Amino acid sequence: MPTQLRFPRRSFLGLLFLFSLSTSALYFIYSAPGIVNEYLFMVQARGIQIRENVRSIGAQVLEQMVRGAYSNVNGTDYAYDFNLSEPYVQTTTYLPEGFTYLPSQKCPERLPSMKGPVDVNMSEVTLEEVERSLLEGDPSLSAGGHWKPKDCIPRWKVAILVPFRNRHEHLPILLRHLVPTLQRQRLQFGFYVVEQAGDEPFNRAMLFNVGFQEAMKDLDWDCMVFHDVDHILENDRNYYGCGEMPRHFAIKLNKYSYMLPYNEFFGGVSGLTVEQFKRINGFPNAFWGWGGEDDDLWNRVQFAGYKVSRPPGDVGRYMSIPHHHRGEVQFLGRYSLLRRSKERQGLDGLNNLRYTPQVSRRPLYTNITVPLTRELAPVADY
Repeated sequence: MPTQLRFPRRSFLGLLFLFSLSTSALYFIYSAPGIVNEYLFMVQARGIQIRENVRSIGAQVLEQMVRGAYSNVNGTDYAYDFNLSEPYVQTTTYLPEGFTYLPSQKCPERLPSMKGPVDVNMSEVTLEEVERSLLEGDPSLSAGGHWKPKDCIPRWKVAILVPFRNRHEHLPILLRHLVPTLQRQRLQFGFYVVEQAGDEPFNRAMLFNVGFQEAMKDLDWDCMVFHDVDHILENDRNYYGCGEMPRHFAIKLNKYSYMLPYNEFFGGVSGLTVEQFKRINGFPNAFWGWGGEDDDLWNRVQFAGYKVSRPPGDVGRYMSIPHHHRGEVQFLGRYSLLRRSKERQGLDGLNNLRYTPQVSRRPLYTNITVPLTRELAPVADY
């Protein structure tokens, strides 16, 4: 009788160990760096917050010492105002309740409908529920997520571009908050959800380039707002108009303790005019995976001689919707690309983009589905 083949137990355990080791190594190579980076941002923001608190406490102690010494000598209080509050002052007042303007006039930028802090509701909701609620509240919302005010001439035409893949629980929450905010700001707007198909790593930057090209086929927009689907603004005075662009809107995110992680941070929600975006050749297409593309955009803006503006005080506060799934893989090659941003700016962007989209109109947004591969944005050797 033939001898029965037996697999040695020791060899089986060895293979199992090697398999576990290799999968762990892949995790730490592709996923863990992104998680570590996010925690580093949080630690850095917390450090800035502690430093500001210490500075504030020190200033308060100094004030008490000066006031005490002055009072002992002169018998009166020291009159100087130390002004320890946040160093941002609202220089332009908002129009009062009941203010009227003519339909023939341009919409004001600081309307009484813009109250400031808004209630953020992170509870999950279906897209159908949000569509029904918003359309019942304002039937003038047209297919594709387009809207413009009727009581004044819109000052700006703004396209909102949202890069998207597998975030179906986030999109309704974003629309539930952002559509009414833009209506209160009396902006003409349209929503474009640019959805990546295929198995390649997520390419946020390339999706924005596709969204820009497709949005410009609809209307002669004044500017573009590049908006992550999980960022919910907390203040409706964070004006999405085009007058102060390039603009970084999301400067205080709750997961970073409402602190800017670093001065060149340009992620989350940003905006450029159409002319500016064309001049810098759009986003880079070469960033496959998490991280780096917003830093490259910052570099492009600086190389073009533009200065980024940011909202004052707490106006730029956002909340991040919690994630219930694995995040995108880390892009390990981003630092190499960033070192050569200036060389690549004229080679990689709007001018080398090739794609084939499927466009459909939904009640609250235009959906652009596009399969992305590296061959669609070739870059000559540099």
